Amino acid sequence: MSPLETAHLHGRADDRVADAVARLDAALAGDPELSFQAAAFHRGEPVLDVWGGRHLGEDSVLVPFSVTKNTIGITIGLLVERGLLDLDDLVADHWPEFAAAGKQRVTVRQLLSHQAGLAQTDPPLDRFDALDQPVAAARLAATRPLWHPGSAFGYHGVTIGNLGAELIHRVTGRTMHAFYEEEIRAPHGIDFYLGLPADQEHRRVDLQPMTPPAAGVGDRQPTALGVRVFGSAPPTPGFANDPRSWRYGHPATSGTGSARGIARLLAAAVTGVEGAAPFLSADTVAQIGQQQVHGYDEVLGQHDRAHAIVFQKPTPAMPFGGVNAFGHDGAAGGLACVDPETGVAFAWTIARGAWPGGGDPRAVALAAELGRLFAA
Repeated sequence: MSPLETAHLHGRADDRVADAVARLDAALAGDPELSFQAAAFHRGEPVLDVWGGRHLGEDSVLVPFSVTKNTIGITIGLLVERGLLDLDDLVADHWPEFAAAGKQRVTVRQLLSHQAGLAQTDPPLDRFDALDQPVAAARLAATRPLWHPGSAFGYHGVTIGNLGAELIHRVTGRTMHAFYEEEIRAPHGIDFYLGLPADQEHRRVDLQPMTPPAAGVGDRQPTALGVRVFGSAPPTPGFANDPRSWRYGHPATSGTGSARGIARLLAAAVTGVEGAAPFLSADTVAQIGQQQVHGYDEVLGQHDRAHAIVFQKPTPAMPFGGVNAFGHDGAAGGLACVDPETGVAFAWTIARGAWPGGGDPRAVALAAELGRLFAA
């Protein structure tokens, strides 16, 4: 990569992405509130590592909300890789208490593709309750699903973090935080944390308030099921910026890191990085990246949603890659994805996203452009 010499954008980039760099520079010039990091690897080699705007620098880290869910999918992949977990296992075979209230036949595949009907608990969790894993897991295990598992799907915006974390704990005997740190983050030098260490806190920047909605546009309404569950309204920067949240590092919503770190996580797992072999085999990648559901989301009330194992899949509404690509966006505009076919792993973090959230259209377009460019 070569150092950049532009008016507003900083960092390094492969000469082949010069046109994309020029557009990013122009976007910064036209919007004084825009502040982002973007990073990409192609078959393990860095091809883009840039930042710009007044909020984010080269060494900044922030909470990218649901981009954090990539950690769950990759960790589950490692358990599959090691033969510790099969996607068609019954959840209750690993977590016996989960069999309560009609959930005895729920599979790992259903649980981790938003089909289990556990987008909220009875009684409800709030976001800070969800930071207490034993409490959240017990309540999820006791809850009767909102729909018969497998009959529909709906985004488990926060609870999938607790569900995945408890499954990982039951399989490994370690918390998800410990397993991710010891087996994935530290060995592969990944600048993305589940629980920001004290010695990294000086790097953290706050998320900024989302840009306001257009006139006459209100909060999202309750779902067709008549309940408010996580995902029915955008989370606020206040949750991301609260020390209780980022010091714990909820695996669905409040990991902390840089775009460079998130892209490296996906590259290390899927393509290998900087000469090292990937830690997931092609078969495991195909299993966790395979589409499991597509269509109407009972929680978000949207008709074009698709999920793999935890991960989102590209759709016409969010075309970040090809048919084999997978990743996850975040409420404040972040995005991270990888395409095994093109070998591109990409991440984007942003300090101030647009209401009501979801992947920044500029990030989606850039991910798709990089895929086309490096597929050639």
